[in-house]
Amino acid sequence: MSTNLAGQSAEGTQLQEVSNLDESLNPKRDNERTVGPVAYMFMWIGDGVNLGNMTLGASLIAVGVATLNALQTFVAAILAIGIISVIFALNDRFGYRTGIPYVVQLRMSFGIKGSVISSFLRGVPAIVWYGFQSWVGGTALNEIVKVLSGGSFDNVAICFVILQAVQIVLSLYGFHAIKWVETLASVVIMLALVYVFGLLLTQHSEDITNVWVNAQGTWGLPFFAFIMVFLGNYAAIFLSAADYSRELKSGISDKKRSALYFVPIIIAYGFVLTIGAMMAAATGISNPVKAFAVIVDNPYITVAVSAFIVIGAVAVNMVANIVPPAYVISLVTKLKYKASVVITGLLALCSFPWVLVQDSSAKGLNTFILIYSAFLGPIVAILLVEYYILRKQKVDAAELYREDGAFKGYNPSAILAMLIGAGAAFLLVDIGWIIGFVTAGIAYLLLSKFAFKGSSFKKGTIYDTTSN
Repeated sequence: MSTNLAGQSAEGTQLQEVSNLDESLNPKRDNERTVGPVAYMFMWIGDGVNLGNMTLGASLIAVGVATLNALQTFVAAILAIGIISVIFALNDRFGYRTGIPYVVQLRMSFGIKGSVISSFLRGVPAIVWYGFQSWVGGTALNEIVKVLSGGSFDNVAICFVILQAVQIVLSLYGFHAIKWVETLASVVIMLALVYVFGLLLTQHSEDITNVWVNAQGTWGLPFFAFIMVFLGNYAAIFLSAADYSRELKSGISDKKRSALYFVPIIIAYGFVLTIGAMMAAATGISNPVKAFAVIVDNPYITVAVSAFIVIGAVAVNMVANIVPPAYVISLVTKLKYKASVVITGLLALCSFPWVLVQDSSAKGLNTFILIYSAFLGPIVAILLVEYYILRKQKVDAAELYREDGAFKGYNPSAILAMLIGAGAAFLLVDIGWIIGFVTAGIAYLLLSKFAFKGSSFKKGTIYDTTSN
């Protein structure tokens, strides 16, 4: 179960000689890993306490009718979070052991050129999410300025641009900024949400009970579709798990790392989802920021809660939506990391996030998640099959950086398996993630064994005919 730790060996010091990548994509050494277990948990709490997850909860209620009742919602949430935590812990192991980022990990399955395609499929959704979170944060910032200006200022677009500029500056400091932003955000936002939760229970319990808790709901396709939306919401994050685990201090067992995902996600995700559904049931509004204003109905408290929303938008972008696409841009363009995060922020400005969520419905967000996750499910399946089955967790990590090495070019088996998985997912897009995941995993295993006999990507795998 060993992996060649290129970042910590003599071999790792020679990476610059065989690779033209920016140094930010080199393996992280032990002394460069600054995030401890507590800060890591707070990071994921901060990521889970965000308006995107709240909007997913709100999407259960459309035009005053709940798709799932409270029991069905909680069962779906527990199932989804359990699956998320398992996949997270499995896929983070390679990055944790080697210090290698996701865009380089992809080379193991897709090849140096092929990884560009699959990395774009991770980067584009992150940029759209970046824009969406910033738009929600900009909406909250507008509420603050509107109250403080006595109503004389009301322009979400300007607030959106201002908030985006602030995030671009923060993102230049990488995970050093993430640690303190996430710790601050996770504490203050949870306190704010506890307050809102109390208001909902004391002032709107009847509406919530009638619309959501006692709704008939269904255990059929919409129930499983909501689990897929959960998975799709986290699909891009656990796919690039290496980008986060490579920052975590060494010496933490696999079981403990699994807990570092499960505990914060179930606390934050479950609580935020519940509040999103409760607010939509009480107000009939799917946009959480506007629903907050109705629930609180006090300008000073609105300012405070909106401030927490702004912090939350920044926090989740710092963790989930800036680093992965920045690495992709750096990989493709050979630009420095700081230049890449600036470009990522500018692209997020052009993502038209206001289209995804309207006041009356958040179905646009759900549809977006289901479509992009149809591709991400197959990719994560291919990575897991590659690392655990084909290579038995034994990888020459330094070889991933050699432009003319065993991983040069394209791996046709991986690309074909990804397309087969995505095609199968679109046959029934409501549960497309799991369909694509299973189909692509099986397809990749079979293609790796039976197809492309002379492929260099068989070297080092269980199908390597040249090994003894």
